[in-house]
Amino acid sequence: MIESSEFRVINTSLQTFDRDVSEASHQRPILVDFWADWCAPCLVIAPVLEKVCHDLQDCVGLAKLEVDQGENMKLAGHYRVRGFPTVMLVSHGEEVARFSGARSRTQIVEFLQTHLELPEIGR
Repeated sequence: MIESSEFRVINTSLQTFDRDVSEASHQRPILVDFWADWCAPCLVIAPVLEKVCHDLQDCVGLAKLEVDQGENMKLAGHYRVRGFPTVMLVSHGEEVARFSGARSRTQIVEFLQTHLELPEIGR
């Protein structure tokens, strides 16, 4: 996992989702990665999401929700997540957009640029 003083991945859960995502998204947009340990595409996209968010510093946060832990599947059901990984963009407490399946770094950056005003980031 990439760590710096400006960026860290939040591991969220049913109990902490409101604070980690809904409330935090009023300060900056949050990407929520709905993932499962058994899901190969989830494991492929995880470091790509981390790198993109790290490169954007404090412009976009990243919260990961392991759907098979505890009662986290209730959140997947609430948001009608049908496949994994599903990445949801949340801003001001509301879902802005989402995509499912593994994506390249370029595709993730384009997804974010489509929905947010972002600084240019290096390739």
